[in-house]
Amino acid sequence: MLDTSRLTRTWYPESSILNFRKMELNKYSRTITQDPTLPAAQAMLYGIGLTEHDLTKAQVGIVSTGYDGNTCNMHLNALAAEVKTAVWSSDLVGLVFHSIGVSDGISNGTEGMRYSLVSREVIADSIETVCGAQYYDGLIAVVGCDKNMPGSLIAMGRLNRPAIMVYGGTIAGGHYKGRELNIISSFEALGEKIQGKLSDEDYKGIIQNSCPGAGACGGMYTANTMASAIEALGMSLPYSSSNPALSPEKSAECNEAGKAIRLLLEKDLKPRDIMTDKAFENAVTIVMALGGSTNAVLHLIAMAKSVGLKLTQDDFQRISDKTPLLADLKPSGKYLMEALHKVGGVPSVMKYLLQKGFLHGDCITCTGKTIAENVADAIDLDFEKQNIIVPIERPIKKTGHLQILYGNLAEKGSVAKITGKEGEKFKGTACVFNGEFELVDGIKTGKIKEGDVVVIRNVGPKGAPGMPEMLKPTSLIMGSGLGKSVALITDGRFSGGSHGFVIGHITPEAFEGGLIALVEDNDWIEIDIKKHQINLLVDEKTLAIRRSHHKSPQLRVTSGVLYKYAKQVKTAADGCVTDED
Repeated sequence: MLDTSRLTRTWYPESSILNFRKMELNKYSRTITQDPTLPAAQAMLYGIGLTEHDLTKAQVGIVSTGYDGNTCNMHLNALAAEVKTAVWSSDLVGLVFHSIGVSDGISNGTEGMRYSLVSREVIADSIETVCGAQYYDGLIAVVGCDKNMPGSLIAMGRLNRPAIMVYGGTIAGGHYKGRELNIISSFEALGEKIQGKLSDEDYKGIIQNSCPGAGACGGMYTANTMASAIEALGMSLPYSSSNPALSPEKSAECNEAGKAIRLLLEKDLKPRDIMTDKAFENAVTIVMALGGSTNAVLHLIAMAKSVGLKLTQDDFQRISDKTPLLADLKPSGKYLMEALHKVGGVPSVMKYLLQKGFLHGDCITCTGKTIAENVADAIDLDFEKQNIIVPIERPIKKTGHLQILYGNLAEKGSVAKITGKEGEKFKGTACVFNGEFELVDGIKTGKIKEGDVVVIRNVGPKGAPGMPEMLKPTSLIMGSGLGKSVALITDGRFSGGSHGFVIGHITPEAFEGGLIALVEDNDWIEIDIKKHQINLLVDEKTLAIRRSHHKSPQLRVTSGVLYKYAKQVKTAADGCVTDED
C-alpha cells in the first residue's frame, strides 16, 4: 500500500509569503479544507471542478512549453495531457499550466535570436511564479526546445519541491534525393547556394524536407545535449533524452511520470537532494562523452546556482581532461539521436561509463533509485554491431571536445568546441565583423579568406543584448567550403549545431571593454588548444592607443525585456544568470 499520510497539501516555507504564514500560524502543513482562513482558495478550487476529497490530495503543477509555431514544441501540450492523466491515475491532482518557448531554429540569423537565451530566464521565472503562488506540492515540466530545459530546471532548483522533467523528444531525420537531412542541412544549404554549388530547386528541396514533423533538432545539438545532461543529473526518467518525440516509448514515459512524482512526494525527495555536486559531475561527463553543445557550460552553471552550488568553467575543463569523446553524433559526426535510441539510448552509454569508472553510480535520481540501479538493466553496447558509440580504448578524441581558453582575448575565459578534426592550433589574421549580419555580407563579397580568424563581436549578453547564437555564420562558413581553413571567435554563443574551429563565450565581452572590442582587420590572433590560450598578438603600446580612441557603446535597447536583461545579466562565465547582485 502507498503511504498517503505525506500527500496532503503542503505549505512550503521557502517563499516569503509562506514564511509570513509560518510566523502567523506556526504550521507548515495543513489541508485547504482544514484552513478556515482560505475560503476563496477553497471556493475557486471547487469552481474548477475539484471535489472535497480532491482537496485532500497533493497538487502537481504540470507545465508545458507547447505551442504551434515550433516543431520542437508543437506536440508538447498533447504529452502534457498524457502526463495529467497519469498524475490523476496516481491519486493526485494534476493541473496544467503553460510557459513560453522560443524557436531557436526560426529565430537564428535574425534579431529575434536575441530573445532566445532571455527566454530561459522568462521560463524559469514564470514556472517559479506559478508554483510559488499556487503552492503546488510537485512539478512536472514537459519541455522541448533548447532553453525550455535549463529554464525548467532552474525553476525546480529555486522551488525545491519534488519535480521531474519530461523531454519532448527528438525529431526524425529528413531525406531528399538520397541525402539525409536535419535542421543544420538547411543552414549549410544557404552557404552552398551562395557559392553556386546548389540549384534553386535543390535548395528548396532541402529546406522543405529537413524537418519532417514534431520533435527537437535531431543531432547532439543543445536540446539533446541538455536532455542527456539532465537525465544524467537524475532529474528526468531513464531514456527520456533518447526516446523519440513521436514514439510509444515517449507516451509510456509520460505515464510513468505520474507514478514517479507520487513516489517523490512520498519520499519527500526534492531537487536539492538530487542535484548534488556529484550529480553535476555526471551531467558534465555525459556532455563530454556525447560531444554536446557549448551551451551546456552556460546552462549547467546556471542550474547549479539555482540549488546553491558553484560549478565553474574550470570544472568543465577538469572533467574534459579525463573524459574521452565517444559518440559519433552530428554536428561533427555521422548520426542523429534516433540512431542512439535504437542501440540502447543514453542509459546504455551511462551504463558503459559507469562500468569504466567515469560516473558516480550512488547519486539518487527522480526514480527514487540511484544511477547505478537505473542503468543496471540497460542494453550493453555492442561495439561489433554499432559504431555510434565507440569504446574507450579507441575514442574519437582522448579527452573532451569542450575546452576552456584564457588569454588576453579572454581574461575571464571562453569556450571552444574542438572534436579533434579541426586541429589544436590556429594562427591567422583577423577578419572583423560587428555582428553576424556584417559577416553574411562578408561571405557574399568574398571578404573572408583561407587562414582568417573570423571575429564576430558586440553580440554578447549585454552587447546584443541577449547573446544570440552564431549558427548562421558557422553554417555559411561550412557551406561555402571555408570550414576547414578558418577559425571563428565571438563574444556570442554557438548553436549546438555549430562545428568547425570555433570559440565563443569570450569574456569580458566587447560591450564591457573586453580586448575583442579593439581587434582590427589583419591583426594576428593565435589559438592554442593544448595550452588553453587565445591571444591577440598586438603590442601594448598599439593597444593603448586604440583604447584611448575607443568609445564605449550605448545599449542597443532602451525598454522592454531585452533592456531588463541587459541591466541584470551576468557574464557568460557566470552562466548569464539574472538573479544575482
